[in-house]
Amino acid sequence: MKISAKGRYALISMTYLAQNFDGNRPITLINIAGKMGISKIYLEQVFAALKRANLVDSVKGAQGGYQLRRLPREITVYDILSVIELGLMEPSISESKVGEFDRALNSRIFEPLDQKIFDFLKSITLEDILTAVANEMDASSQMYFI
Repeated sequence: MKISAKGRYALISMTYLAQNFDGNRPITLINIAGKMGISKIYLEQVFAALKRANLVDSVKGAQGGYQLRRLPREITVYDILSVIELGLMEPSISESKVGEFDRALNSRIFEPLDQKIFDFLKSITLEDILTAVANEMDASSQMYFI
């Protein structure tokens, strides 16, 4: 399964919001774009979809921006990608003239595979990603001397 740039940007941006969740202050798209090296215009499209899905709240005004609508442990990778990656919920193959082959392939291969992918994506929360980021930072900060 390939995740589009838009899907990756959504995951990165939501992780950044999760990292700043305790501050209880909105984060601007300009801030996210600058920190993550992502186009602000592109992020506007991503956040419009995330807002429609009730994953983020927007705060208007000079001190405005975006905030997570729920706790980082309550938002899964699936929640985010299912909004951005429209093909995520489409069936793997379509019915052809040879329906019994399609049904056999769907029941034995594609539906179980889709279910495993969905279950995996639903098992990872923004909090899990934050833990992985912290572990990466710890690993990269260790110095080795010979």
